[in-house]
Amino acid sequence: MTVTATAPPAADERLSKPRAMDQLIKRPEIGAMLGALLVFLFFSVVTEQFLSVGGAATWLDDASMLGIMAVAVAMLMIGGEFDLSAGVMTASTALVTALLATQLGLNVWLALLVSLAFALAVGALNGWLVMRTGLPSFIVTLGSFLALQGLNLGITRLVTGSVQVSGMREAAGYESAGFLFASTFQIGGQSFYVSIIWWVLFTVIASTVLMRTKFGNWIFAIGGAAVSSRAVGVPVVRSKILLFMTTAFAAWLVGSINILRYASVQANQGIGLEFQYIIAAVIGGCLLTGGFGSAVGAAIGALIFGMARQGIVYAGWNSDWFQLFLGVMLLAAVLVNNMLRRRAERVRR
Repeated sequence: MTVTATAPPAADERLSKPRAMDQLIKRPEIGAMLGALLVFLFFSVVTEQFLSVGGAATWLDDASMLGIMAVAVAMLMIGGEFDLSAGVMTASTALVTALLATQLGLNVWLALLVSLAFALAVGALNGWLVMRTGLPSFIVTLGSFLALQGLNLGITRLVTGSVQVSGMREAAGYESAGFLFASTFQIGGQSFYVSIIWWVLFTVIASTVLMRTKFGNWIFAIGGAAVSSRAVGVPVVRSKILLFMTTAFAAWLVGSINILRYASVQANQGIGLEFQYIIAAVIGGCLLTGGFGSAVGAAIGALIFGMARQGIVYAGWNSDWFQLFLGVMLLAAVLVNNMLRRRAERVRR
């Protein structure tokens, strides 16, 4: 009788423990984390003021105002859409609050609620138009950008005779609203703006939604393949409208922080910032094609902005170099993100 040796059964690859490096590669924000570390180390060596408590307070505040919007824009980009009205919306909401409080005598809290309703209505309209018409969100929100810009200038000049609204400090409710949105807290004898806490809180909530909820799964699904997502029951229209409303809410939050901190607002404020929000999201790992990215990455992208912008000032360089930095970072981020996405797709197979 012949005894035939049998080979041991092959191990099921589904039961194998994933390698730490493969798990790391799947994270969209890994490139931004490395970039932030390099920028931090570079300016720490180039200038002493960068590492001081006062220096950290400055570049963290800079990053926080950009970061709140960048996180919301990142969620929208993961869902496959853009919002070019995001920058001017920060001014629109601030103007609504300021005009209601200073010209009509409304309590600041009531003015804030009205401006929030206004922001959410514009966000819902943007999302509805994108889904109803089938036009690219780039075109729809470009129209919103122009319309809001015209309203900001026209109404402000009509009501005040100038392009600025001021006098918020005399409005009822300013102190309590200012405490929530524009106060400071002390660390090491240095004042830090509360906007930093809003930035961290917004990032944590957005990241939790993206990674831990059904709605987060829907966002990634509709950004990667909207038609297939609709076929399996994902509410694509409702989800995208909610994403546009999220961007509008973030714009309201930033606008509220601005008007309560500075007590005045310019009608042309915020124009051009929409591109910085998108760039921060891309640096943070978002793809222009949708379906890939993270809220944490967008927050880190904003941090890179803040560190670089203030680091250049501390180093005594011409601020024009910041534009060169943005261009280089954007191109590098797109290349790295595409490479990481392809690697992540190979790891998942």
